[in-house]
Amino acid sequence: MSRAFAAVDLGASSGRVVVGRVLGAPGEERVELDEVHRFANEPVVVDGTLQWDVLALHRGVLAGLREAARRYGTLAGVGIDGWAVDHGLLDADGVLLGNPVHYRDARTDGVPERVFATVPAAELYARNGLQVQPFNTVFQLVAAAGTARLAAARGLLLVPDLLSAWLTGPTGARGAEVTNASTTGLLDVRTRTWDADLAARLGIDPALLPPLREPGTVIGHVADDVRAAIGHPEPLPVLAVGSHDTASAVVGVPAGERAAYVSCGTWSLVGLELDAPVLTEASRLANFTNELGVDGTVRYLRNVMGLWLLEECRRAWRDAGSAADLAELLAAAAAAEPLRTVVDADDAVFLPPGGMPDRIAAQAARTGQPVPGTPGEVVRCIVDSLALAYRRAVGEAAALSGREVDVVHVVGGGSQNVLLCRLTADATGLPVVAGPVEAAALGNVLVQARAVGALAGDLRALRAVGARGQQLTRYEPTGDVDAAAWTQAEARLR
Repeated sequence: MSRAFAAVDLGASSGRVVVGRVLGAPGEERVELDEVHRFANEPVVVDGTLQWDVLALHRGVLAGLREAARRYGTLAGVGIDGWAVDHGLLDADGVLLGNPVHYRDARTDGVPERVFATVPAAELYARNGLQVQPFNTVFQLVAAAGTARLAAARGLLLVPDLLSAWLTGPTGARGAEVTNASTTGLLDVRTRTWDADLAARLGIDPALLPPLREPGTVIGHVADDVRAAIGHPEPLPVLAVGSHDTASAVVGVPAGERAAYVSCGTWSLVGLELDAPVLTEASRLANFTNELGVDGTVRYLRNVMGLWLLEECRRAWRDAGSAADLAELLAAAAAAEPLRTVVDADDAVFLPPGGMPDRIAAQAARTGQPVPGTPGEVVRCIVDSLALAYRRAVGEAAALSGREVDVVHVVGGGSQNVLLCRLTADATGLPVVAGPVEAAALGNVLVQARAVGALAGDLRALRAVGARGQQLTRYEPTGDVDAAAWTQAEARLR
């Protein structure tokens, strides 16, 4: 039997197909990853609405699977993970009713407050356990009330589930994988089931919500015409993984019980893995979220804006004619004065695209701090601010959950940012273990491999497999910037 699996990992700016091979004798297994295809994920504005080009994503997935089959022959499975909350609406025939709307679109501005007039914020948190983000699916659906598209809809699929359905065709089961469904705001976080009563109170037809499934479920097999198009010689199962990319990334974190994690990409997801949600009023006021994880776990975390700040600045500088080389910018930032200027990385002012350097400058001026004058100073402001946000989130997660933390794992693309990792160690006063870079693809493959019997065991056993052969770097706190300076910087933001 083949022990090669295709992990489709969709990000906010690009997608890729990674083949993971399970190698080694029983008890010594490891996973070897090979990125076989990468493709752009470029949203488009149509009639004033920011939308995902989902057909281009589907085309990219097929191209990646075709290349995976060309290189590796027979695959043992395909699993898709990606970002949360965004969804496609389907008509009575299961046909997509237009492109999914992008979570950064402005249509949900002011919608949370309208929802709270019907279901108070405290009650909503007690039911879904979610951090208030204006783009949560529940707010998107309330914003769409009265539109012809929603009126015509007879079903809803989150983006990874939609693409899985297109792979399997009519033979596949339509459903919602729970780790991503838990980000919608319409799932009861205690029972891991849809909250039909909540949906009805908000004017959302509960019939739109598809059956739920857990990671490791066989969704179906790649349809014959699709299999012919990608050149795969044998039946190919499509498997539910942790379809929220952070859920897959957390599976790939080589962590123990006293660890915090930072899944660092466009967004930074900072938190702990728990056995049960934390639904206290203090947790709600701290704006922590309880999202479901693999094997009945809970991802207790806070969303932080992440490397979006840096990438948007680089885009602005490139548009102005600068090379905006990342290595040069980080070197200049490392030489800049520490904690001279910090901003609240969670501020909603940084959510939309465009003009990021100017918005950072405006926030610095508003809070009475020196305005960064050079790209190096802007980047230093960003990495200091992210480290400060991680410090705050790790400390509050530990306090609110009653869990002690003695190490922070940074995974994803941000684990390659040496300056950010060092500053995170200094800010938290804890060692930082950076890596694996490909945590989401790794977790995706581990869940697939267990689903078909190529691996066995609980999360600890899967993580042991994942850790073998991975490049990990440990950063100890240096004390170059002491704890008092971080505390003072945080006070400036308040």
